[in-house]
Amino acid sequence: MASGRKRYAWRHWLGAFFALCLLAAGGLAASIAIFPPEGVLILEYHKVNDWSNDVYTVPTAEFAAQLDELSARGYTTISLLDFLRAKKGKQKLPDKPVILTFDDGYLDNYTDMLPLLEARGMKATVFMVTNDIGLPGYLTWDALRDMQERGIEIGSHTANHLPLTGMPPSEAEKEVKLSKLLLEWNGIRTVFGFSYPNGSYADYISTILKRNEYLAAVTGDPGLNTMDTDPYLLQRINIPRPRLGLTEFRLRLFKADLCDRLGLWRHRIK
Repeated sequence: MASGRKRYAWRHWLGAFFALCLLAAGGLAASIAIFPPEGVLILEYHKVNDWSNDVYTVPTAEFAAQLDELSARGYTTISLLDFLRAKKGKQKLPDKPVILTFDDGYLDNYTDMLPLLEARGMKATVFMVTNDIGLPGYLTWDALRDMQERGIEIGSHTANHLPLTGMPPSEAEKEVKLSKLLLEWNGIRTVFGFSYPNGSYADYISTILKRNEYLAAVTGDPGLNTMDTDPYLLQRINIPRPRLGLTEFRLRLFKADLCDRLGLWRHRIK
């Protein structure tokens, strides 16, 4: 009898604990809905197509639905340069800005992603691994130049997509310098944005980026960005292949708000 009472008490307290957790989560969600955090949302994509099945690929219909969801929520796409100009007081941002970023530079960014953006009057930023340009499945120089003319911002993702913190600083500097030079020598307008391969960063890497005239870099840390965010540690929300449709996408947007609300991974200017 005593053991039965103990089990009942344990279930009772466990149930109460989960109820409190749900109540707290509901309260936090309501707080975010009523008083949404203010900041620039940056989303991290890779591929958009209907023939790849890996975790990095968002099918075209799912991507189109995500873009429409952003529009329905009142978001306006901006470029990384727009955000940097606003940080300097040289430009005013829309009420709910979002930056769409694409890492690696896959060919489907040109064939599949770009038409979906253009149909909605949206813009994006592509971070290119320069030594992959022209390889099967990757963007060509002609495609990159055409995308730029059609409003897509081009940034660097290093020359060879190797984690910079896993190599000597001198090699890391070669990776960021060569990537920038190759892009600009081949007709891409001044490259100032950078994406850390595998999200791997350190203070000395930021110093290298500054020395090579990069103005900003994006990480893989979730959250929102404000005028006080370190421009070399901008936060992004990863958008992988969805398993739960728009519900999952909405949860990932909520994750950005939640991380900002809780102050997680918040990178302020030192």
